[in-house]
Amino acid sequence: MGLNERRKIKELQDVTFPGRVKEIEEICGKAIPYEVDWDSLADDMEGLNFIDNLSCHRLNMALRMICQDDLGKEAVREGLKKIKLKNVKDKAAMKISFDGGVLEMHCAYALRTDGMFSDGEIREMLTKKL
Repeated sequence: MGLNERRKIKELQDVTFPGRVKEIEEICGKAIPYEVDWDSLADDMEGLNFIDNLSCHRLNMALRMICQDDLGKEAVREGLKKIKLKNVKDKAAMKISFDGGVLEMHCAYALRTDGMFSDGEIREMLTKKL
C-alpha cells in the first residue's frame, strides 16, 4: 500500500464514512455504522476512489425510498444494525446479503458501475427482510 492509498483511506475513515453515517441518521433517525474491510482495498486506488459513490450513495438512495414514511423509518431503525463493505476483484465474486441486521455488500469497486449493486437491488434486499 502506497502513500496515496493510505491518504485516501484516512480521508474515507475520518471524513467520508462519518458523513455518510450522519446522513443515514438524518434519513431514518439512527446512526448505523459501517465496517469496511480496508485490507481488501489496500492495493486498489481505483476502488478507494469509487467506494463512496458505489456503496454509500446507493445505500442512502435506497434508504430514502424505504424511509419515506414512519413505518419504513422504524423498520430500518429496528432492523439494520451494521453495514459491511468488502472490495472484490471481479463480478463473479460480488454478493449482497442481509442477515441478522447486517447488510453486507461485496463489490468490485474498481469496475465502477459494473461492480456495484443498484439502489433498487439494495432496497429490494432490505425490504424483503425488514
